[in-house]
Amino acid sequence: MKKVIVIAVMVSLLALTLAGCSSPQAENQPAAPEKVTVMLDWFPNTNHSGLYAAKEQGYYAEEGLDVDMVQPSEGGNPQLIAAGKADFAISYQEEVTVARSQDIPVVALAAVIQHNTSGFASPISKNIRTPKDFEGKTYGGWGSPSEEAVLKMLMAKHGADFSKVKMVNIGSADFFASMEKGIDFSWIFQGWTGIEAQTKGMALNYINLGDEDKAFDYYTPVIIASEAKIAENPELVKKFMRATAKGYDYAIKNPSETAAILIKSVPELNKDLVAASQTYLSREYQSDAPRWGEMKPEVWKNYADFMFANQLIDKNIAPEQAFTNDFLPE
Repeated sequence: MKKVIVIAVMVSLLALTLAGCSSPQAENQPAAPEKVTVMLDWFPNTNHSGLYAAKEQGYYAEEGLDVDMVQPSEGGNPQLIAAGKADFAISYQEEVTVARSQDIPVVALAAVIQHNTSGFASPISKNIRTPKDFEGKTYGGWGSPSEEAVLKMLMAKHGADFSKVKMVNIGSADFFASMEKGIDFSWIFQGWTGIEAQTKGMALNYINLGDEDKAFDYYTPVIIASEAKIAENPELVKKFMRATAKGYDYAIKNPSETAAILIKSVPELNKDLVAASQTYLSREYQSDAPRWGEMKPEVWKNYADFMFANQLIDKNIAPEQAFTNDFLPE
């Protein structure tokens, strides 16, 4: 009996010793990556390439993050972010300004593209060279009040009469199909639809918004998070933005490789369009800014003032509360 007890004690001691030896090893096991969700603003395209590059190149993994990009769902991205439906999202300065004016607590963390690369485009056969030429033409838009305000302002600057423009809501209809169905001009992003026109061999007249008025050289798109996320988990925001900035820096320096990454991730995209668009945007992501993503308070103020003056928002916003550069790597 004594022998059995001694053996039992020895076995117990051995088990405790082994457990003690294995504890440090268990403690040294790498922690599981932190799940992060990024809500896109549209179908995946070259505006989002830095996100896909950061994931493919392992920049998120280096920060201990497991990042998933998801399609937008019903409701505006600022509202969804404020409600905690995703950690980060792609949005626009206009959308963030409206949200802030409605006390929806979202903050822009980076400008994906440094200058507004959108504007009014039309086939050259329409002979629309300046906003003065909008008179007597049909505009195809998506039904936003800001479209009308922008058109009115631009036409007034050129001595044109806005009442002579026919406004048609085409929603998300294809630009090229719309031009064949009675639409004369529309608002496009040069980095996607403008490049697509080039790949199709279609010559366009293009009026760049940022060149027409400084108020329209706003940030579109931007990366946003909620005030709550920033306050509760600033370390996560730092990690995410550090890796994302590396992804966009990679896209700036390696457009061909980045295009291949996007095609690999979203194979249904047009390869020629993605390659040409990526080359164009590689020069636009950072442009003349000292670093990718950096934003200026005057850009936020100029556009907010325009929106308030044109009754697109009920109250003006404090620009310094709408954005921050604090999470961009030095």
